[in-house]
Amino acid sequence: MATNLALDDRLILEVKKAGHHKTKKGAVTAALLEYLAHRRRLEVLESFGKYEFDPAFDYKKARSR
Repeated sequence: MATNLALDDRLILEVKKAGHHKTKKGAVTAALLEYLAHRRRLEVLESFGKYEFDPAFDYKKARSR
């Protein structure tokens, strides 16, 4: 999928150097993957305290189903 983006060339060069990427595409792809992983971690953190814990649940028994 070809996409034209107006990106800051200095920022791209910094990302390429920091991540040892050879291409702009590699740098942008890595940055997007890191951003996505970060957002997913935030979703997990936000879910803490929203689920009830059942102290009687036997996870070992559940594995053997």
